[in-house]
Amino acid sequence: MLNELHIENIAVIERADISFGKGFNVLTGETGAGKSIVIDSIGAVLGERVSRELVRRGAEKGVVTAVFDLEGCETWLEDNGFEAEDELILQRRISADGKSSCRICGMPATAAQMKELAQLLVDIHGQNDGRQLMDESRHREYLDRFGALEAELKDYSQAYGTYVEMKKELGSLQMDELEKARLSESLSYQIDELERASLKAGEYDGLCSRRDLLRNSEKLREALDQAIELLDGGDENAVSMLQNAAYYTGKAAAISGELESAAESINSAAYSVTDALETLRDFRDSLDFSPEEYDQLESRIALLNRLERKYGRDEEELITYLAECRNRLDDIQYADERSAKLEKQLKEQALVCRREAKKLSDSRRAAAEKLEKNIVTQLRELNMPSVRFAVEFTPLETEEGFDASGADRIRFIMSANAGEELGRISRIASGGELSRIMLAMKNVFAEKDPVSTMIFDEIDTGVSGIAAQRVGEKLFSVSMGKQVMCVTHLPQIAAMADNHYLISKEERNGRTYTDVSRLDREGRKRELARLHGGDNITALTLASAEEQLEAADRYKAQRLGSY
Repeated sequence: MLNELHIENIAVIERADISFGKGFNVLTGETGAGKSIVIDSIGAVLGERVSRELVRRGAEKGVVTAVFDLEGCETWLEDNGFEAEDELILQRRISADGKSSCRICGMPATAAQMKELAQLLVDIHGQNDGRQLMDESRHREYLDRFGALEAELKDYSQAYGTYVEMKKELGSLQMDELEKARLSESLSYQIDELERASLKAGEYDGLCSRRDLLRNSEKLREALDQAIELLDGGDENAVSMLQNAAYYTGKAAAISGELESAAESINSAAYSVTDALETLRDFRDSLDFSPEEYDQLESRIALLNRLERKYGRDEEELITYLAECRNRLDDIQYADERSAKLEKQLKEQALVCRREAKKLSDSRRAAAEKLEKNIVTQLRELNMPSVRFAVEFTPLETEEGFDASGADRIRFIMSANAGEELGRISRIASGGELSRIMLAMKNVFAEKDPVSTMIFDEIDTGVSGIAAQRVGEKLFSVSMGKQVMCVTHLPQIAAMADNHYLISKEERNGRTYTDVSRLDREGRKRELARLHGGDNITALTLASAEEQLEAADRYKAQRLGSY
């Protein structure tokens, strides 16, 4: 439930603090006073798109803060990392340059998170919802939501998804013979070229290292020969001198134990130098090569470079690409066989789709019967006694007989008056009838909707007289289970309010200011009198307003007594 709303520097509202109550909340006021700005402010704090035009002229920023009950959104808050104590506080700041920021319980949030959370809090019925009702492409969505058909839709969607993937794969296999021959020839050529190259992972780096080594072989050989000469050349070389030193130090250690570690170190050094000498000799011997080896290295490296440039892949990627080409060639060569097998599987999956589509259709038809009865009941309570409402099912005229939504084309049809044929809502319903149909549907859907607050922005469009009274009574009935807010111009609706707010504006020092005030009994009487007769408020219009409030009180008491 929305408990408090703080609006600061939004359009013509400099500052307003509104405490909403339970039950039926009504907002009235002259056209242009700012009633819709209050609804727009609620939309802003619930993540709807905003623009800099919303900020009051001359202000640096506009701020909207809303305080809700926590009930119903605890899990969402926990899953999204937000902490709340006793209440849920949402805030939206809009700067004069059009930038905005959001906070949930004081923590930064995105507009998308606000909008997602809003689905658990508020259902706003705007002036465009009637147009949505005339959009027949959305009627199936309305029915599925009413019937709570999530499980059936999921089962069908899985079957249809598998069917689509199979059909896509089959389409990729089915190509004309000319295209098949061209692609086979291209793949065969690439496979032959790459196979003849006998590619090996890591070969290129090894070849380059060997080539660079051979390029510098003369310098290496000279350096190695000098090192080997110093280590093992002539009588006085490093190896023999170390060995002699190790021998004599060993003799000394035999006499004095303190020299044992020195003897071991010199002896170890002699062995290490001897091992290093053998390594140098082996490496020098490996430098013996023929000019043919160098040419072969250069040719091999040039081949690998050419293949990498041609295919735009490095060595390891070329090996992977070769395997892909072989698989693609196999796919083409065996495409007919695989296509035949896949066609059979596709037919079987089509049967699965039709079976799941029938289950979905059956569930939809069962839901449609309940929806028809509920809508008709609601509309008759809204002063449409002769109304007929039906859900029309038409089989899809596709090749398969089904699509992503199932096997049904669904639209709502109705007859508003006795003796008229059922027809499209867009052609049959007037503006006032559309408002009542939408209210009826909202009331029906509200029974399964988790939100605790419903907002109606001028639901009374095109409604007057007894119909307006019935709309007011229906809104009050809805408010017995949910918090309802309504912007209205009709006294019949305003009289049913539990909490009545007056939106008024005035000029002060050349600027327009909008105020929001909660009316007491006397204030409500004067506002109802204004709604009846305009500025000409007389004793008669005041008495009529008082009578209307008393009648509303009696109706509400009766409804609450039977609730």
